[in-house]
Amino acid sequence: MTSQTTIDATGSGDKASAAPSDPLPARGLRGHPWFTLITVAVGVMMVALDGTIVAIANPAIQKDLGASFAEVQWITNGYFLALAVCLITAGKLGDRFGHRQTFLIGVVGFAAASGAIGLSDSIALVVTFRVLQGLFGALLMPAALGLLRATFPAERLNMAIGIWGMVIGASTAGGPILGGVLVEHVSWQSVFFINVPVGLVALVLGVLILLDHRAENAPRSFDLLGIALLSAAMFCLVWALIKAPTWGWGDAKTWAFVIGSVVLFAAFALWETKVKEPLIPLALFRSVPLSAGVVLMVLMAIAFMGGLFFVTFYLQNVHGMKPIDAGLHLLPLTGMMIVGSPLAGAMITKLGPRIPLAGGMAATAIAMYGMSTLETDTGSAVMSLWFALLGLGLAPVMVGATEVIVGNAPMELSGVAGGLQQAAMQIGGSLGTAVLGAVMASKVDGDLPGNWTAAGLPALTPAQLDQASEAVQVGVAPVTPETPAEVAAKITDVAHDTFISGMSLASLVAAGVAVVAVFVALLTKRGENAEAGAGVGHI
Repeated sequence: MTSQTTIDATGSGDKASAAPSDPLPARGLRGHPWFTLITVAVGVMMVALDGTIVAIANPAIQKDLGASFAEVQWITNGYFLALAVCLITAGKLGDRFGHRQTFLIGVVGFAAASGAIGLSDSIALVVTFRVLQGLFGALLMPAALGLLRATFPAERLNMAIGIWGMVIGASTAGGPILGGVLVEHVSWQSVFFINVPVGLVALVLGVLILLDHRAENAPRSFDLLGIALLSAAMFCLVWALIKAPTWGWGDAKTWAFVIGSVVLFAAFALWETKVKEPLIPLALFRSVPLSAGVVLMVLMAIAFMGGLFFVTFYLQNVHGMKPIDAGLHLLPLTGMMIVGSPLAGAMITKLGPRIPLAGGMAATAIAMYGMSTLETDTGSAVMSLWFALLGLGLAPVMVGATEVIVGNAPMELSGVAGGLQQAAMQIGGSLGTAVLGAVMASKVDGDLPGNWTAAGLPALTPAQLDQASEAVQVGVAPVTPETPAEVAAKITDVAHDTFISGMSLASLVAAGVAVVAVFVALLTKRGENAEAGAGVGHI
C-alpha cells in the first residue's frame, strides 16, 4: 500500500508529483535530507530537553514564587497532560495542512511560551504557559517525524531516525546537567529563556530548508467528534495516572477515570468505523508490525522511564549527590544512546528491525536486573556498567520501534503515525512511573514498620508512619534538626535500606516488562510503506 507524494518545490504553491521510489535532487538547501534532519533535530531538542530540565528548576520556582508542593507538581503535570492528549490530533493537523507549517508553528509557539514562563511572576502563569508549551510541543514532535518520513528514501530512513533518536536521548538525559548549571549559576528563569534562541535558530533553519510534502490522498476534512472522543479518552487515562499516587489505586475516583477512558476509547473506535475520513483509520492496526511497534514503545517507556525515575532519587538522596553530579553519573547512559542510535539505524537497515529490537530489549532487561542489585554503597564503576548497558539496549528500540510505526503507515498518515509513536512513549512513561511507583510504595509500606522496629527506634503513630513512608519512597530519611545524631544515623540507615528494597523490586518488575517486550519485538518487520517516504533530495 504505497502512495504518491505531492511536493511544493518552489514554496509558492506550485506542486509537482514525484514517484515514491525515485528521489528528486534537492535544489540547494531547501529540501536537502540531511539539512532537514538538522533542522528538525534542533526543534525536537528543545522539547526533549524541557521534559527533564524543568525538574531541576522546580524547587527554585517553588521558593521564589511561594508555591505549594501541589502547585509545583502542576508545572510538570500540566505540560505532560497537554502533550499526551494532543499528539495524535496534532499529527493529523500535519497530514492535513503540511508538516512544514505545523513544525514552524510548533517551534514559534513553544519558544514564545518558554519566554513567557521566564517573565511570569506567579505560579498560575507558569502553569498556564507550561500547558501552552505542551500544546505547541505536540504540534512539533509528530511533524518532525513526518518531515523525515517524507524526505528520506527508504534505505536511509533508519539512519535518519537513529540520529533523531540520538538527539532525543541526549537531550532528555542532558537536561538535569544543564538545568543544574543554569539554576545554580544563573536563575530558574534561564531554564526557560534558553529555549528562545534555540527556537529562533530552528525557525530560521525551517524557513530556509524545510520543504512541504503532502500526499495526494491526504485528508481534506476533520473528524471533529473523533478528535473530541480521543482527546477526552486520553485525558481521562492520563489524569488517572497522574492522580493515582495521591488518590490511591483503590480509590473510586481513580477507577472512575480509568473506566471513563475505556468507555470513551470504545466509543471512539466505534465512531471511527462510521466516519468518512476518520482521525485514525482502524485498518491501520491490521498491520501486525505497526501494532507491535506501538506496544513495544509503550513497554520500552514503562521499563525505561519507570526504572530511571527512582535512579535520580537513589543518586541524590541515598548517595547525597548534587543534581549536577547525579546528571554526570548518568553520562554512560547518555553516551551509549548517542553512540548507539546511529549505529542501530545502520544495523536495522542491514538486518531489519526484528533482531536489533529483540536484542535491545534483552539488554534492557539485563540492565534493569543489574540495577535491582544496587546497594547503598555501590560504587560509580558498577553503576556506570548498568547505565551504559541500559543506553545500549534502548538505542535500537528508540530507532527501530519508531521506524516500524512510521514506516508501516501510508504516507498520508505519517503525521498520525508520528503522533501514535510519541503518544505511546508518553503513556508508557506515565504508566511506568505510576505502576512502578505503586510497587515502590507497597514495598516500603510493607517493610518500613518491621525495619524501624528491628533497629530499636521509638514507635511511630499511624500518622507519623505514613509521613515517614512518603519520605522513604524517594530515599529521604525522615529526620529533623532536633533528632539526636545517633538516632538520626539509625533512621537514615533504615530509610535507605528500605528505599533500596523498594527500588530493587521496581527494577525487577521493569526487567520483567522488558522481557515481555523481547517477544513483542519478534512480531515487527521493516516498514511496508517506507518506500513511499522517498520524497526529495540528493543524499
